Amino acid sequence: MDQEKLIKRITFDPKILGGKPIVRGRRLAVEHILGMLAAGDTPEQILQGYPWLELDDIQACLVYAHRIVSHERIENIPTDSSQVA
Repeated sequence: MDQEKLIKRITFDPKILGGKPIVRGRRLAVEHILGMLAAGDTPEQILQGYPWLELDDIQACLVYAHRIVSHERIENIPTDSSQVA
């Protein structure tokens, strides 16, 4: 599925989770999916925990995150690897 179709799966509703980006209007925040992936959960494990969720929803969260970070400037990032502990 192309990124434009995927990104339409991410919605916002001020009445749900304070307007955070959510998956298809449900009470599941994009940040929650990204957090599970960052913690090492596989897409298959996430799908088991949320039977209504689809693999394209997880991909949509990744597309959304990529678009956010590709436009954001983050301060205090080391400029060379010798500064990383």
